[in-house]
Amino acid sequence: MPIFRPSCAFARLLAAPVLAALSLAFGPGAALAQAPAPSLTLTDAVTRALGADPSAAAADARVEAARAATRQAGLRPNPSVGLELENFAGSGAYSILDRTEATVSYQQTFERGGKRGARTAVAAAEIELVHRRQEVRRLDLIKEVQVAYAEALAAEADVLIAEARLIAAHRSQADIARRVRSARDPLFAGARAETLTAQAEIARDQARDTARNARAALAAFWGGGPDFNLDLETFFFRTAPATNAAPAETADLALLAATRDAALARVDLERARQVADPTLRAGVRYFGQGSDVALVVGGTIPLQRYDTNKAGVERALAERNAAEADIAAARVLQAREVARLRAKLAASAAESERIRAEVIPSAIKTVELVREGFNRGGFQYIDVTEAERALADARARRVAVLRQHHTDQAALDRLTGRFAHLASTPSAEPR
Repeated sequence: MPIFRPSCAFARLLAAPVLAALSLAFGPGAALAQAPAPSLTLTDAVTRALGADPSAAAADARVEAARAATRQAGLRPNPSVGLELENFAGSGAYSILDRTEATVSYQQTFERGGKRGARTAVAAAEIELVHRRQEVRRLDLIKEVQVAYAEALAAEADVLIAEARLIAAHRSQADIARRVRSARDPLFAGARAETLTAQAEIARDQARDTARNARAALAAFWGGGPDFNLDLETFFFRTAPATNAAPAETADLALLAATRDAALARVDLERARQVADPTLRAGVRYFGQGSDVALVVGGTIPLQRYDTNKAGVERALAERNAAEADIAAARVLQAREVARLRAKLAASAAESERIRAEVIPSAIKTVELVREGFNRGGFQYIDVTEAERALADARARRVAVLRQHHTDQAALDRLTGRFAHLASTPSAEPR
């Protein structure tokens, strides 16, 4: 696995002249006048976002609803009490209430075929489904935080580039002013240098605003403020991912597996429903013409003449087969996407390293040579600005490559479950 060296030298190369400019503008202690803001790591951002997740309450309510369904599924059918009056009223000899016969009975349906256990298994599978859906949703949130964190890092890197361009513009303006005073350059050259400096200052201010907005967008995940620092070394230091590691069982596959298990449980339930449930009845009959009583016993059992629940079993089996097919397809798609992302990450890491090691040093050397020639009168000011623009463009290109690299890394982490330990939910046990 190729490992690229960290690019903290690039950050120092940009940060050093920025700090020097602050010292020149506001005094030696200006850069340290305020206490540094706390540093925020990616893990900190993810943890805060998960802790402030506004949909967590809804997910907890769904878990409790699934647990309640499990408790309900384990209950037996309620018994019933019946009252029958015979010869209560009529004509002739049956018009006298004293001949009324009353029967009080107790009736209970007995479930057969394991219906209660099958219902409980389906409800338990639904609890697991709720947990897996919540885990997938939390992983999606983590990916959004990762992308926002990468955008904030890229915006901070853009600020360094804008600061460096402004410092170069000030330096060029000072050189042009000196040459104009010595009549080596015309007056419009000084005006043009002032214009470029003003444009660089506007670009610097816009980059700062963009960086602050990016930090605010990141902090919005937990309702915080943008007053924190980011470690740019985590943005510039990139390692090419391994290309031979097999994807692990991820939360998405676990969700599909839970869906399959729920389908299997429903197959058992539908098969249990094919078994008829008898109902037994026992009671006492009171004969109205005397004080005699008699015990009455009876029962019923449904005749499965029309409805045998065959179609219900077939539907459950089809849903189980569909879940199995979904798992197989998801594994293929995941492996394909992981391979694609790893290839993109390796390419972007290599491009970033080549820009750092080959393009930027060459551009810096070009700027130095052109400036030396300009000070000797061998080049024009346009040559200096073109060289500085090429350097800034190379740095900006590297930041753009790394921005996409981090975005792809977030997608890969989402697929491979890098932050699964933070997104995992407790085991689904009914209470």
